[in-house]
Amino acid sequence: MFSFIRTVKLVAAVLMAAATLAGASTESRAQTGTVRLHIVKAGFIVGVGGGSGTLIYQGKRYPLSIGGIGVGSLGVAAVDLVGTAHNLRTPADIAGSYAAAGASATFVGGAQVARLQNEKGVVLEVHGIQAGFQVSLGLGGMTIALQ
Repeated sequence: MFSFIRTVKLVAAVLMAAATLAGASTESRAQTGTVRLHIVKAGFIVGVGGGSGTLIYQGKRYPLSIGGIGVGSLGVAAVDLVGTAHNLRTPADIAGSYAAAGASATFVGGAQVARLQNEKGVVLEVHGIQAGFQVSLGLGGMTIALQ
């Protein structure tokens, strides 16, 4: 009887350890990449924007195209952004529509800082300097595609 109880406890411990390791390996598969984006916007009331960029993921470069429409913009602006893309499992995960993740998009003396998230859970944290005049660059709502 003692041997049977000990065997059951051992099997339970092994199963719990395996479940813990399986959960940890799933989370560790999500990786971080580096992004560089060049975005240009122009508009009066309705703004149109687009651009290009690069994702560097696991040592490889992937070209990106960027599109998006902003409402309430005024003027012309260009911004070069650099940052990180979190929660990538494959390079294709970066493709999608991005919205502001929280209220973290800000302008400070021409500087642009934004935290954006797509429907796949990829989070872009980017920063850069805006050149030109535009009341609202409005990065939320942009769409990124792999070329």
